[in-house]
Amino acid sequence: MDAIADFGRIRVDRRSPAYWRVTFDLPPLNIFGPGNMAQLNAVVTALESDGQVKVVVFDSAIEGFFLTHYDFLANPEDTLSLPPGPTGLQQLPDMLVRLSRAPVVSIASIRGRATGVGSELALASDMRFASREKAILSQWEVGAGLVPGGGPMARLPRLMGRGRALEVLLGADDIPGDLAERYGYVNRALPDAELDAFVDALAQRIASFDKQAIAETKRLVDMASLPPDADIAPEWGAFMAALARPAAQTRIKALMERGFHKPGDVETRLGYHVGQLGR
Repeated sequence: MDAIADFGRIRVDRRSPAYWRVTFDLPPLNIFGPGNMAQLNAVVTALESDGQVKVVVFDSAIEGFFLTHYDFLANPEDTLSLPPGPTGLQQLPDMLVRLSRAPVVSIASIRGRATGVGSELALASDMRFASREKAILSQWEVGAGLVPGGGPMARLPRLMGRGRALEVLLGADDIPGDLAERYGYVNRALPDAELDAFVDALAQRIASFDKQAIAETKRLVDMASLPPDADIAPEWGAFMAALARPAAQTRIKALMERGFHKPGDVETRLGYHVGQLGR
């Protein structure tokens, strides 16, 4: 095993020159915020520029959480002041778009909650594999008076069709691994005990192939399937605008009073709790 690079607490383990693992280790809940933008950007930039890497797997070091929602305790100005990325999009959608287009196969190995940003990173990855028993995916934002900001309105309908995408987005509920598989949210849901071995074997298999053939095949699939930037650009602005509205502020405050942003039932059953806010 090569040396492990540490971009803050988003860790990069170069298992071989061709196969990297990127592990989210942001205790206690893997909440993602403006303070993590530079770390993720360093990872994406390395994937774009390294001439040997062919496959990257994203996973988590935090039990029960793959990657969760945005950090609502952060100062909004810390997000608003961030400059656009190389694509011209704001930083989070920029990095997700670049990940989708990078000449590297990206795989999300989902054990625990992939909520909000976690769902959006999984959707931006080329493939998604989930623990049947432990994975939960969700775009919970509408339930809190928000609009999702990281591209799910552009990506979900292309994966599962309009009706199911609207069910996920407007229902704002938790989607367990087996249902996520049936809807096309993930490639496969596997028994939890088999997830790591399956993903590792697939990653190593792809990493053994020719990089140019991988990159060129992915580029052509991207042309047929990825949303244009113009479809993704409005989402982040809509998220930030919604965050400032009184309805969203009221609902987020109510979630905070119930225990949002802390280990406990709200974070573990976020879909249930956002469904109770207006009742």
